[in-house]
Amino acid sequence: MSGASLAVGPLPEPDETTTTTVGQKRQRVNSVMGGAMGSLRVIELQLVAFIMVFSASGLVPLFDLAFPVFTTVYLFALSRLAFPCRATSVTLNEIFHGNRLFRAYVILGTTVGLFLPLAYVLGGFARGEEHSLQSATPHLFLLSCQILTENVISGLSLFSPPVRALVPMLYTVRRIFVILDWVHDAWFNKTLSPNAAIEDVAWFWFGRGLAAANLAYYSINLFVFLIPKFLPKAFDQYFRDTNENLTKMREDRQFDVHHQDQSHANKKSN
Repeated sequence: MSGASLAVGPLPEPDETTTTTVGQKRQRVNSVMGGAMGSLRVIELQLVAFIMVFSASGLVPLFDLAFPVFTTVYLFALSRLAFPCRATSVTLNEIFHGNRLFRAYVILGTTVGLFLPLAYVLGGFARGEEHSLQSATPHLFLLSCQILTENVISGLSLFSPPVRALVPMLYTVRRIFVILDWVHDAWFNKTLSPNAAIEDVAWFWFGRGLAAANLAYYSINLFVFLIPKFLPKAFDQYFRDTNENLTKMREDRQFDVHHQDQSHANKKSN
């Protein structure tokens, strides 16, 4: 999710020189975290199906509806014309290996970006607040499309690491602008009645805090993780694999030429 979920790789394997107890502890941690992330992925996909249906009610602007289509076409064009896949075994999990702290960061992003906004939208629907629905639904729609795209391309060898890394980049940039509109609506366009009940006050500040938390998290995710760390690693791995393939092809041609010259020399000697 938001690029981070695709970047979570397996934890480092225990070194052979470590004791059996330490190795067993690490294996238990790996299995627990792997199970948690797998369960989280299943929950995400189930929520995506719900969000997609809910977003079809006319709460998502036309531009945001067209954005996933444009992004998909653009990614296919990049995969064919600019960054064709050089190695079929490359996956995004190999680009960035996250530790337990990074996995906690991913879970935090899923909670702040998916679970709580979904609860906010459902609460707004139950309370009859159209303002809450219009503010948060575009973000949920784009995030659901991003999750679907990340899950689809992660199982295909058609897309190279740069193309896969651009998926969270493109969606996050667009969603930051959507979240800015959400923050503006929550903090400047929505007012609270002086005689509001306690639950209305709590709901009002929950919406404000949630909008601000999403803006903070995804801004950090874009400018601290995706741009300076995730994207360079993707391009580095891609060009390294490309150079290895070119070197191997050059060695194969040299071997073929040497073999042919040796064959011609043997025929002349005979």
